[in-house]
Amino acid sequence: MSEYRSPVPLPGPGATDPGIYREIYPMPMFVIVPTADLEASKEFWMRGLGFADLFSAPGQVTHLRRWAFQDVLLVPGEPPAEPGPMSTSFSCVLDQINEIAARCEELRPGSVGEPVVKPWNSMELEVITPENARVVMTAARVFDPDGPEAEHVRRMGIEVPRG
Repeated sequence: MSEYRSPVPLPGPGATDPGIYREIYPMPMFVIVPTADLEASKEFWMRGLGFADLFSAPGQVTHLRRWAFQDVLLVPGEPPAEPGPMSTSFSCVLDQINEIAARCEELRPGSVGEPVVKPWNSMELEVITPENARVVMTAARVFDPDGPEAEHVRRMGIEVPRG
């Protein structure tokens, strides 16, 4: 087993947001989002979704980040007229779902769907950003080995020890 420890906290009571990660690293994955208004986009991503401005070159790029490996580059460009079918998911903790929904709805009414419990044991919130990017904030839920999510996994052929 690897000694690598994920920056995503384990689910459960008291799970806490690890906070903005400001160290510089070679980014294994990032999203580039074209925007017609860098400042307005930056404000939504920061105030609504909880990102921080790691670095900005005015008029060229804004590098946003939440936790480690949650990087977004806002760049000048023409965003799509409508949200596409693809989405980008970012982990959060369960207690943040409603907070993020409220902040995004306040900043951009109609941009937020209802939180949904998924069969893969997460709570997910879809947000359509001002650039028409489909962002999903996903929070792991405590896994009940005797619950419906465990049964779903068993039906897929994955062995889950019972509690």
